[in-house]
Amino acid sequence: MKKMAIVLAAGQGKRMKSKLYKVLHPVCGKPMVSHVLDTVNRAACERSVVIIGHGADVVQSVLGQSVEYALQAQQLGTGHAVMQAKPMLGEEDGITVVICGDTPLVRTETVEAMITLHARRGAAATILTAKLDNPTGYGRIIRGSDSGVLRIVEHKDCSPEEAAIREINTGTYCFDNRKLFQALEQVTNQNNQGEYYLTDVIGILQREGNAIAACLVDDPAEAIGVNDRIALGEAERHMRQRINAQHQTSGVTLIDAEHTYIDAEVTIGADTVIYPGTILRGHTAIGEDCVVGPASELTNTIIGNGTTIRQTVTEDAEVGEGCNIGPFAFLRPGTKLGNHVKVGDFVEIKNSVIGENSKVPHLSYVGDAVVGSNVNIGCGAITANYDGYNKSKTEIGDNVFVGSNANLIAPLKIGSGAYIVAGSTITQNVADNDLAIARERQVNKPGYAEKIRARARAKKDRETD
Repeated sequence: MKKMAIVLAAGQGKRMKSKLYKVLHPVCGKPMVSHVLDTVNRAACERSVVIIGHGADVVQSVLGQSVEYALQAQQLGTGHAVMQAKPMLGEEDGITVVICGDTPLVRTETVEAMITLHARRGAAATILTAKLDNPTGYGRIIRGSDSGVLRIVEHKDCSPEEAAIREINTGTYCFDNRKLFQALEQVTNQNNQGEYYLTDVIGILQREGNAIAACLVDDPAEAIGVNDRIALGEAERHMRQRINAQHQTSGVTLIDAEHTYIDAEVTIGADTVIYPGTILRGHTAIGEDCVVGPASELTNTIIGNGTTIRQTVTEDAEVGEGCNIGPFAFLRPGTKLGNHVKVGDFVEIKNSVIGENSKVPHLSYVGDAVVGSNVNIGCGAITANYDGYNKSKTEIGDNVFVGSNANLIAPLKIGSGAYIVAGSTITQNVADNDLAIARERQVNKPGYAEKIRARARAKKDRETD
């Protein structure tokens, strides 16, 4: 049987107090609505229609062309929102999942279980429910004497007896697609808010003699709908715990999982150890047998097997196998390190390629450069790549030694095997195996240090008289 999904994402989310539309707020590095779409896609929904409204253009730009869109120009309730999908799905036969774009914690396994129950019961509608200790703000599930579902009552429309019920509607459903749209035609806005509630469909279908099923979730956290920053933080916490547990069960050691922050799209190889205070963002991919952290921040970075990274920040960088990075290094966008590269403390590298077995041990800046293999860049050496208007390139061949506090003024080429003497400022190309020195000759003046001190004392005495 064909499976489809309708994702409700038209709300502005005023309680978020944000310029960003609610469903685009990230949870573990990915917009909430993207988590929801991933869930229904993994549950084999063949078509997904996203109902958009506030910020429609922005939402479409984020989600792209992988889904279909229906516009809810006026927000007149959840029933009205689902009706906007009728031109696309109204004539389809099959099962339709309706889910809110602000429920990122609903699992694929839960949606699959709901669909399975729906089909087994031959239900017209199946409601995903949860039991909460504090159900405030959620619609209540009203059951009959036979424990069957009679209707859903929104919290603001509850009587005191109904408000005391702990079983709530999570806002996720399965429907027989044709019966869903037929019932929506009968929904009215005769309620306290003057809105067309999707939940009224349950009562309509029940009165017509259709079976209504309920699928109770095992984890109440899946019921979290994000309407404010407090709920956003709760969703982030639960999602992070889920992600961390998945990595741990896949063979990754998290020394302190409560203080390790891993985005949803990050991949980590087996036998890698992550120390606390580490933040792994975006599409970062870490190989096997690595050590990362403590207090490291990696964004969209590829790390080869057996690499160690300590107290380091990286962004849009690639690091080879067996490298040793940090502490306190900064790998900026465009950095590509070969295998067995050493990048030490207080080193910044930007838009540069560093060849295998090369070393930038400490206190250096390498920008817009191509560095060969087996190169040593001494303490305090820099590539001066910017003249205030243009960025220029430095090229360093294999087996080059760059002495401490050398300034390499781009554009510049240094041939293989060359030797740059410490303290030199190099402005001209250096051929293979040449030694380059560019500094003033040292002059020593015997006893002159005492003359300088005497002069300083005399000045101080005059100022204090």
